Amino acid sequence: MTDLPQAEGGCGAGNERLAAQAAASGNAELMARFKADYPVGPHDKPQTMCPAFGALRVGLRMRRVATVLCGSACCVYGLSFISHFYGARRSVGYVPFDSETLVTGKLFEDVRASVHDLADPARYDAIVVINLCVPTASGVPLQLLPNEINGVRVVGIDVPGFGVPTHAEAKDVLSGAMLAYARQEIMAGPVPAPVSGRSDRPTVTLLGEMFPADPMVIGAMLAPMGLAVGPTVPMRDWRELYAALDSKVIAAIHPFYTSAIRQFETAGRAIVGSAPVGHDGTMEWLANIGRAYDVSADKIAAAQNAFGPAIKGAIAGAPIKGRITVSGYEGSELLVARLLIESGAEVPYVGTAAPRTPWSAWDKEWLEARGVVVKYRASLEDDCAAMEGFEPDLAIGTTPLVQKAKSLGIPALYFTNLISARPLMGPAGAGSLAQVMNAAMGNRERMGKMKAFFEGVGEGDTAGIWQDTPKLYPDFREQQRKKMEKAAKLAKAEEMI
Repeated sequence: MTDLPQAEGGCGAGNERLAAQAAASGNAELMARFKADYPVGPHDKPQTMCPAFGALRVGLRMRRVATVLCGSACCVYGLSFISHFYGARRSVGYVPFDSETLVTGKLFEDVRASVHDLADPARYDAIVVINLCVPTASGVPLQLLPNEINGVRVVGIDVPGFGVPTHAEAKDVLSGAMLAYARQEIMAGPVPAPVSGRSDRPTVTLLGEMFPADPMVIGAMLAPMGLAVGPTVPMRDWRELYAALDSKVIAAIHPFYTSAIRQFETAGRAIVGSAPVGHDGTMEWLANIGRAYDVSADKIAAAQNAFGPAIKGAIAGAPIKGRITVSGYEGSELLVARLLIESGAEVPYVGTAAPRTPWSAWDKEWLEARGVVVKYRASLEDDCAAMEGFEPDLAIGTTPLVQKAKSLGIPALYFTNLISARPLMGPAGAGSLAQVMNAAMGNRERMGKMKAFFEGVGEGDTAGIWQDTPKLYPDFREQQRKKMEKAAKLAKAEEMI
C-alpha cells in the first residue's frame, strides 16, 4: 500500500500524533470520549493484542450479525486470523483502500456500498462496521452511514489502538453502541421479546464475559431472594439487548464497561460492582443486589445462609498454599486474587491492564486491607518487576510474563486460557482453582532443573541454535540508537510546532 499522508503508521506509531490527526479530521469529540472512558496508564500504546479484536469478537459471537472491518490490509489479516484461531465460524468483511480512496473520500462510499450489499433481513439483524487506526485518524465518517437498511440495523464504531488501550475495553465500545441503539428502539415503541422468553421474576443483568457455568450459579444464588439472572453483556443475540435493559439492576462483574454502564444509567438502572467470589465477596454481593432491588432482609439472609456454608466448605476442602502474583488484561484479576486469598494463598501483588473505576472499589479495598499491592493500568514492566521482586511460587499473567517467569525458573500460568476458563462464582468457583494452582506450584523443582540444564545456552543476542557463536557489533547498535533518538526528538519538535 502506498503512503498515507493523512494518517501515517498505526497503533505502533506515536499515539499523541495519531490522536491529534483524528481530532483534526473531525473526530475531536470521539477522542475526548475515549480519553474520558479509557484513560491510559504509564504507556500510551496497547500492550495487549490489537484492541479492535475485542469488538470484532463480540460481533462474531452474535447470531445474525455481520461484521465489516475498515483498515489497513495487514491489520485486517491479523485480526481475521486471530478471530478464526479463537473459533469464529463466519467470514469477516473487509473494505480495502489505498491513498487515493482514503484522501478523496471514496473509501466511505465503498463502505456504504458494502453495507448496502450485505443488508439482507433474511440473514442479518445487524451489521457492525469497525474503523481501525488509519480510517479513524483520517476521519472516515461512519456516523454518516444509515441507521438501518431494509430493516437491518447498521452500527458503526471506531476502535483505534491510539484511543482504546486494551482489547477488553473494545468489547465495551461495541456493547455500548449496541445498547444505545437498542435503547432508542425501546423508546420508539414496542420491541420483540427475547428468543428465550421473559423471566417471571425480576432479573439482574451481568456485565462481562465469564465462564459459561457462572451465570447459572449466580441464578441459583439469586433465587432465594425471588430474583433471576438476566442476560450477559456482551450479548449473543440482538433481542437480548432489550432484556438486558429491562433489568433494573446491573451487576458489573467486569468493572471496566464504562460505555455500557453509561447506557444503563441513562435508562435509570442501578449498578452493583464486584462479584459473588469467595465467601466474603458472595455475602457482600448478595446483600448489595438485594438492597438494590429492595428485597427484605430476611430473604437476603436466606440467600446468604443457603450458600455461605457451602462456599466455606468448598474453600476448606481445596486449600491453596504458596505465594502467587496475579496479573492480566481480562478485568477479573482482582476477583481471582480475592478467591486465592480466601483459599489460603499469599497474594502480594495484583496487576490489571484495566483502568480504575468505581465498580471495583470494594475489591480494591478488601485486597489492600490484606496487604496486597493493587496496580491498575499495569504495564508488562510493572508485572515483571513485581514478579521478580516478590519471588512467587507461581506467577499468573499474560504470555510475555509467563515466558519471563519460566526463563527465571518460576512456574507460571497464562491467565486467559487457564484461569478465565474456570468457574469463579459461588460454591462452584470456590474450589475450582486449587488443583491447577497446586499442580503448577509443584513444578518448581522441575523448572529449576530445566533452567540449570539450559544454563549458558544463550540469551538475548545469542539465544537460539547457532553453528558458531554469533558475532556482535556494539558500535553499529550504538549508531542506530543515536539515530533513533535523533528521529524521536525531531518528531517531538514537529508536534510542538
